[in-house]
Amino acid sequence: MRGRAGRASGVLLPVVFLVCGSPARAQVADTAAAARAHAWVRPVASLVLPGTGQLLGHQDRAAVYFAAEALVFSQYLQLAQDARREGDQFRALAFLVAQRGFATVRRDTIFEYYETMERFDQSGRFDQDPGPGFAPETDPTTYNGSVWLLARRTFWADPDVPPPPTSDQYRNAQSFYIRHAVGPAYEWSWRDAGLQREAFRELIRRSDSSARRAQNQLGLLVANHLISALDALISSGLSGVAGRSAELHTSILGARAAAVRLRIAF
Repeated sequence: MRGRAGRASGVLLPVVFLVCGSPARAQVADTAAAARAHAWVRPVASLVLPGTGQLLGHQDRAAVYFAAEALVFSQYLQLAQDARREGDQFRALAFLVAQRGFATVRRDTIFEYYETMERFDQSGRFDQDPGPGFAPETDPTTYNGSVWLLARRTFWADPDVPPPPTSDQYRNAQSFYIRHAVGPAYEWSWRDAGLQREAFRELIRRSDSSARRAQNQLGLLVANHLISALDALISSGLSGVAGRSAELHTSILGARAAAVRLRIAF
């Protein structure tokens, strides 16, 4: 009896260990999965709001990310507001001075239109024929006249010798002119308004500069989000996976430069 009991104990013991070992391995796997899921909390938080992941990790450099976000975002708002205000100013000046006598209602259009107003003193007439016919502007010093000259050079054998009005060459040149010339509602002239034109040019330059600087601030905002998320990822995830300590250090070297250093202990 004792022999059979001893053999029975020897058989049951591994079974007990096997049965007890499976829940232990499952618990370890669940713990590892939870740790991997938790490792993404801080990076995602920093990606949404820079510095949040560092704050969750009780890291003092969270204040740096918060301060950078507040500073850059406030600068972006100010520059975007400046660009809109200066844009409204040069559009209003163009309507009150250059478009006076041509347009009775202000119509906003693409920025390239105002750049063209900056380069050409006059738009020229869209149609010089006072009757039912159609005659493009012929003065090449005006914008419409330059478009008609380009159309003639493109489609006519000789830009100074017109083909028959019913020919394909003439029709193609005329179609090109109609597509690219400024219509009656957008004609302009800066004649006898040299000072106003210079003020118009300055407002365009300032508005364009403010808009470009605002875009640069957006780039810095994106960089701040990505660096903060990468910092949190390295601090919370990679160091645990590798079993070594990992640190990410960021430094501001100037208005347009920064340094990022990654250190992993071996």
